[in-house]
Amino acid sequence: MTLMIGIVGKPSSGKSTFLNAACLTDAEVSELPFTTIDPNKGVGYVRTKCVCKELNVNDNPKNSYCIKGNRFIPINLLDVAGLVPDAHKGKGLGNQFLNDLSRADVLLHIVDITGSLNEMGQMIGEGQHDPYQDIIFLEREIDLWFSEILMREDWKKFTSTYKKDEKAFINALNERLSGLKINLTQIKLALKKSNLEKKSPNTWNQEDLLLFSTHLRKISKPIVIIANKIDKKIGLENFKRLKETYKGKIFPCSALAEYILRKYNENNIIDYIPGSADFEIIKPDKLNSHEMETLKKIKKILFKSFGGTGIQKVFKYIIFELMDQISVYPVSDVNKLTDNKGNVLPDVFLVERGTLLKDFVRNKIHSELADNFLYGIDAKTKKRLGENYILKNNDVIKIVTTAK
Repeated sequence: MTLMIGIVGKPSSGKSTFLNAACLTDAEVSELPFTTIDPNKGVGYVRTKCVCKELNVNDNPKNSYCIKGNRFIPINLLDVAGLVPDAHKGKGLGNQFLNDLSRADVLLHIVDITGSLNEMGQMIGEGQHDPYQDIIFLEREIDLWFSEILMREDWKKFTSTYKKDEKAFINALNERLSGLKINLTQIKLALKKSNLEKKSPNTWNQEDLLLFSTHLRKISKPIVIIANKIDKKIGLENFKRLKETYKGKIFPCSALAEYILRKYNENNIIDYIPGSADFEIIKPDKLNSHEMETLKKIKKILFKSFGGTGIQKVFKYIIFELMDQISVYPVSDVNKLTDNKGNVLPDVFLVERGTLLKDFVRNKIHSELADNFLYGIDAKTKKRLGENYILKNNDVIKIVTTAK
């Protein structure tokens, strides 16, 4: 299964700028609400230490890229239309927003930390809105959306069939929620956390439904907060206050600064590797005084205070901590570490920690290879690996099959 990160937030909070910065795309950006109508898809990259340094080889990646021993692995991003209060009832672009959101595994909530936008995403002036309210309302809207899906038919009629059959009830919930990328394990855990495991479903009240929906949202679509526009003075002040109020994970960020740095790097004006704690200006003659001042501010405010723009920090947290993914490199030649065309360490895949070797082959490489699987070979140790071998981070593995 391919992971999808949904970029969410109210209109004009900086979602499309974040997508552009992460992917170097050109999604339309505007201060007007609902500039994004159709979801913008993009491919971002999460930075991790490449195995090429450990193995002392010069790689030439194909499905990713490597810069100075840093491998950038592709991740799927989806920037959806801005969310406004009562979106679960269809207000704004609510129905479309929530339908698009169903494909996401993790939600990245872009919050305008300057407090310049009202709840509808309209500009009202810096410091005029409390960013904490954005977090509360978005979580509430998604909880209500889950609840509405559960109740889309008469709840009493739906649950009356399952008074004494807990397993059948859970299966029925799974079928009803299948379009949201929610599985049985997540449903069972949400029931447990809601203390509703032993309560007959036909006796659930509105509070029970909302409580279950809240836990299910936290489990199936965890939300990570991005405090965007942290380089503004009021943004830093609001960020400090928000950390005292909100106890979840918050990442300070400037999506615009990251976009600026990546564009200058693309044009060979600066030397910048995404996720680095510094950058170097290599062609100062290509910059006017205003541009030079902008880069100095980025270095002073963001890099000295936060060690970067924040985008790679949040990607690394989501992929390697929250989703507990590891990196695996398949090769055809365990001695040269190449594919059939001679490319060195050409591909790297993200898989969940604990994945078995045969499942990796089936889900990430090709199902036919899994059907003809014989064994794997660890390129580092040259040991033979069985189908139930549990993959480790930075494994480099050759797959041997019966197929000719």
